Amino acid sequence: MSARNLVVIGVSTGGPMTLKALFRELPALDAAFIVVLHITPQMDYRIAQGLDAVASMPVALAEDQEFLQSGRVYLAPGGFHLRLDGNQRVVLCEGPRINYVQPAADVAMLSLTRQLKGKLVGIILTGMGKDGAAGIRHIKEIGGITMAQDQQSSTIYGMPKAAAETGAVDFVLPPNKIAAKLREILDPL
Repeated sequence: MSARNLVVIGVSTGGPMTLKALFRELPALDAAFIVVLHITPQMDYRIAQGLDAVASMPVALAEDQEFLQSGRVYLAPGGFHLRLDGNQRVVLCEGPRINYVQPAADVAMLSLTRQLKGKLVGIILTGMGKDGAAGIRHIKEIGGITMAQDQQSSTIYGMPKAAAETGAVDFVLPPNKIAAKLREILDPL
């Protein structure tokens, strides 16, 4: 089933534990989840496996030209930037690091277009630096719902703080409350 609803998550330092905490709380939802974690190609498969073990939706590395399906989690592979073509198809590309990282959340988020149907959600979780701040602003501008992790629950409050400082974040919450908000916004599968 192709995805009408899309959730894009940017995360860095402390990411694997935070993602596990988030996905452990989520039932299978009617959305495709894109996770952009700052990781190396050596670690990406292992992290996808670890998430898959706790999530109620299948988790795998995103593949080039793959069409997004609802109820699935796609982890951006290390060493590539991930863009979305028409909010529906994965495009993996090389190129310079953005915000000192590859994959960068901003690249994925800035590739999104306004949805005519369905919901668009952008989330920035724990991490160093400001990756995702421009992306969150863009998602808000095209009618999406935006969230950032709160300071208390963040391993490093860099990325969520930069996102919140844009003034474009709707909700600042810990991971369990982000999960609750996603369950409120999205239908179960």
